[in-house]
Amino acid sequence: MANSLVEMMRIQELRRKGLITFLLLFVSRLGAVIPIPGIDVQVLQQYFLSQSNSNSFGFTEYLNFFSGGAFSNFSLFMLGVMPYISTQIILQLLMIVVPSLRKLAQDPHGSKKIQQYTRYGTIVVCLIQSYVITIYANSIPGSMTMSRLPFTLIAMLSVTAGSMFLVWIGNKITQFGIGNGISLLIFAGIVARIPSALVTLFQGVQDGSFNPISLLVVLAMFIIVIALVVYEQQGERKVPVNYAKRVVGRRMYGAQSTYIPVKLNPSGVIPVIFASALMSFPLQIASSLGAEVSWLAAFANWLNPQGIPYIIIYTLLIIGFAFFYTQVTMNPVEMAKQIRENGGSVPGVRSEKLEEYLTKVINRIILPGSIFLAFIALIPTLVQKFFSFPSSVAMLFGGTSLIIMVGVDLDTMKQVEGVMKMHHQTGIFSQSKARKK
Repeated sequence: MANSLVEMMRIQELRRKGLITFLLLFVSRLGAVIPIPGIDVQVLQQYFLSQSNSNSFGFTEYLNFFSGGAFSNFSLFMLGVMPYISTQIILQLLMIVVPSLRKLAQDPHGSKKIQQYTRYGTIVVCLIQSYVITIYANSIPGSMTMSRLPFTLIAMLSVTAGSMFLVWIGNKITQFGIGNGISLLIFAGIVARIPSALVTLFQGVQDGSFNPISLLVVLAMFIIVIALVVYEQQGERKVPVNYAKRVVGRRMYGAQSTYIPVKLNPSGVIPVIFASALMSFPLQIASSLGAEVSWLAAFANWLNPQGIPYIIIYTLLIIGFAFFYTQVTMNPVEMAKQIRENGGSVPGVRSEKLEEYLTKVINRIILPGSIFLAFIALIPTLVQKFFSFPSSVAMLFGGTSLIIMVGVDLDTMKQVEGVMKMHHQTGIFSQSKARKK
């Protein structure tokens, strides 16, 4: 591990990417503590402190989980990147229904149009959610320091601009930093709340509100879930592919054998993030408008993050997004087409049955992988329900947070490892050229 860190620091490109990533993540955390104009911070702190000490999973803690505590601060980045992810989900679903949009996405030049539509859609979602937030702020006595109309306009503008700036930061991390910009922003928000959660746990043990045995059980569960997530993220099946001799131009390529790696969970943490984003949107609107609309209040209670309906819907969304995202990234038809065009074949499978075989293999792997992913996401939360932990601590020790942290960490380390391998190859090639000279 120490040798790997030393090797990383020796590569100038990795040092530059790491510094850019660190600075942009610092800016994102700085914006999470800057409140929007017209908010009394002390009143908010007292209000959210009373909610965090309760044992119920309020929607505020649910949104705080993905914004890294920015929601309870009513900060510029209080919505986080969830509006952007929600818009991506909507566009992905529209591509299935609208053929012209699907053709546009498949066009190399059309991807820029899709990104443009995503940004425009994110602004619309931000405006809707920010308006709902102003209604929620109005329900907290003494939280606003100005009249409602100016506060509504200023808050909508500030929060929308903050979320779009956060999306811009995520894109810059992907472009100039280590990568996985949007996922790293969620990862940083979760990690930033761990120290305060640990302090709350140990204070609870000292004052007798927490049972030390229960704390040891939760910590053991924490370690077990991390091991399960790593196992699930690393598992894969290798589909063998044989390529015959072929002539390309004036060159002849010899026969070779390789394989197609089909991971147990090819979509990584994407299904969990997508499902959480899709659940947070109606939950926020229903909870914020519940004070004025009775049926929305009933819907918010029905969609409680610890309730049976929420757990069932959340599980189905994780499984559905795992299948959907895998079909987009690993299309069996395209894979079979590329194998045929390059003169390849799968042992024991006829050429005309190749699409059917690959589809069967992918579906057989994705189904247990997605169920396992949903199991990891739900079981720790269900177990912690019986330990009466504060919601601020329970959300961080749930399976969703661990899946996101471990998944993003593994993906980031793979990208770093790829850069390191590329530089080692460059070094070997440059040395060989120097020796020839």
